[in-house]
Amino acid sequence: MAKDDYAIASEWADRIEAAMRGAGMWQTEPLPEEAYQFTQAFAMDTMAYSQWLQFIFLDRIRSIIAERGNFPPKSQVAAQAVREFDGFHEASELCSVLSEFDAWINRR
Repeated sequence: MAKDDYAIASEWADRIEAAMRGAGMWQTEPLPEEAYQFTQAFAMDTMAYSQWLQFIFLDRIRSIIAERGNFPPKSQVAAQAVREFDGFHEASELCSVLSEFDAWINRR
């Protein structure tokens, strides 16, 4: 994988975090350990989607960057974000950024 992919992914992670903060979705308190014992997609059985984005998705992206690992071959986080944040105007920027991120992952 080209070094540029990691730099680009880092920029995406920062943009996603900024959009979450701008929408008032960033959580300063850590999740309880039991929240990580999820069994459903996007951890829907133990946490809110915004928490999954922050504590699972962004952490995973940043781990892949740090470890110089492989990104998944495709992403559809934006589709779930649109469903979850329907009617929440403050999340429109986040949905746009996630959509752009998905497009970047999916065309790599």
